[in-house]
Amino acid sequence: QVQPVESGGGSVQAGGSLRLSCATSGNTDRGYCMGWFRQAPGKQREGVSFIRRDGSTWYAESLKGRFTISRDNAETTLYLEMNTLKSEDTALYYCAADPVPWLAMCRPPSEWQYWGQGTQVTVSS
Repeated sequence: QVQPVESGGGSVQAGGSLRLSCATSGNTDRGYCMGWFRQAPGKQREGVSFIRRDGSTWYAESLKGRFTISRDNAETTLYLEMNTLKSEDTALYYCAADPVPWLAMCRPPSEWQYWGQGTQVTVSS
């Protein structure tokens, strides 16, 4: 079991940047899909980006080119670099992790096991 803890959220003006971090504690010896999700007020949670065990990544189509996901070599800390932020990026951002075998595809987000409490990102125009 791992516990993701997000940090780095805050308020920023449109066009600005933020870097979110997600530290995981617990059984980090296993391999995990790790990713970022967000939920805006009145909307469903949506996938932002995730990184597979082999380092390959997925991004929501609308965020490609503005957001970059990465992780440290120990695979215990996940990052999300967010640039050229827009007001529609305002949301609660969650970090999540899900144990998967090597080279396995990540499961659907609804099946991911471990979720953080979220960090708020507010972008003002």
